[in-house]
Amino acid sequence: MSEVVKALLEKLGSDVVVYGSALHQRPTSYWNTAPTQAKCLLRPRTTAEVSAALAICHQFNQPVVTQGGLTGCVAGAASNADEVILSLERMTEIEAIDEAGNTATVQAGAILQVVKETLADKDLLFPLDLGARGSCTLGGNVATNAGGINVLRYGMIRNLVLGLEVVLADGTILSSMNQMLKNNAGYDIKQLFIGSEGTLGVITRMVLKLFPKPTTSHTALIALNSFDQVISLLNRFQRDLAGMLSAYEVMWGDYFHAVTEPGWHRAPMDRDHPFYVIVEANGASPQHDGEQFTSVLEKAFEDEQIIDAVVPKSESERIALWDIRENFEAILQPKPVYLYDISLPIKDMPAYISEVKTRLQQRWPNSHCYVLGHVADGNLHLFIQPAGAIGQEHESSFSRDCDQDVYDPLQPYGGSVSAEHGIGLEKKAWLKNSRSEAEINVMRVLKQSLDPKNLLNPGKIFS
Repeated sequence: MSEVVKALLEKLGSDVVVYGSALHQRPTSYWNTAPTQAKCLLRPRTTAEVSAALAICHQFNQPVVTQGGLTGCVAGAASNADEVILSLERMTEIEAIDEAGNTATVQAGAILQVVKETLADKDLLFPLDLGARGSCTLGGNVATNAGGINVLRYGMIRNLVLGLEVVLADGTILSSMNQMLKNNAGYDIKQLFIGSEGTLGVITRMVLKLFPKPTTSHTALIALNSFDQVISLLNRFQRDLAGMLSAYEVMWGDYFHAVTEPGWHRAPMDRDHPFYVIVEANGASPQHDGEQFTSVLEKAFEDEQIIDAVVPKSESERIALWDIRENFEAILQPKPVYLYDISLPIKDMPAYISEVKTRLQQRWPNSHCYVLGHVADGNLHLFIQPAGAIGQEHESSFSRDCDQDVYDPLQPYGGSVSAEHGIGLEKKAWLKNSRSEAEINVMRVLKQSLDPKNLLNPGKIFS
């Protein structure tokens, strides 16, 4: 047993410090079921225990990796045998709900879905929503500046955090639990830690911005003939459903066709259209919202923007439509499959996707590229099977070649190699494609200032 583990055990106890066989029984992440590798795993119950743990690790020059729900897609929470894991899984309390000020004070380990459902019971809405809602934690969401399906209306989580408590690398507690919309008393320091992927500090608590829970919700799955129609229909919904439009999710035809193969999702309409959109509008007028939503759809039909549309008649049907978008198990075989999260201007998406698919076909004629995304906020997700069912013996070279075919074409459009998943380890080599040398140098200055020993999530984002 190492000296740092002994010191942690002495200070925090065996209830907090997990090591040996108990540690290796834990999977690495949602995406990787291999046993966890680390010197030990810490499961603190309070900010004070987080502070004590980091102070000890700082004393021993011990690198620390912070973990949340382990649903991240870029290996941002990956650890090795020489690192200590700090998990916020026991800090799950919703400490306070201010119904007058529309805020909630929440610990970092709270599960997103639990927070959303608890607030919904009080007719309040926390609008962040993403497919991993049942597993991801609020601390992880904030550390990666999560986006999801409601960014169009409410923005990234950066827009939904009013206050933050963070523990720095040396154990210093930096608490700025602001509850006001307006606070211009100097620098807004919390913004440094939102999206920093655990490299600048450990987020322990936050104050979230809430909204009144909508009383109406209207959804439709729509088929379209072209990407021009995707854009024109988005513009129509943004204009005619002003203030109500919450989600506008686009699936390319190849994705929809693949996930509605027999044995997977039931296709609610013909499976061979070029594009499919799930649109959702939430409002507060039961007397008028439904009529308005229907009227917009009917006018789009009249103007031949829409080929076909399905409007769910029940909550179970609505969930089934969203499941087509969110449950993509059908395209995770055969291996290897690579997930990409990029952003670029909406107008450039068709040309970009065409170039990526052309590159992939030239490299691997049997490859598949499935595309979907939030689109209205410029975000696309690509699932790429580089060479059919060839197997995993050349997976590392497949990954490098796929990265090149996805990321290089982004540069002429000023796109980003990461829209909402972060950089972690997997995109570190490509950060320079989206950030200038001057920007990366400023990031290094911040890292050096707040974590001079380079102990927090070392090697992530940049070297």
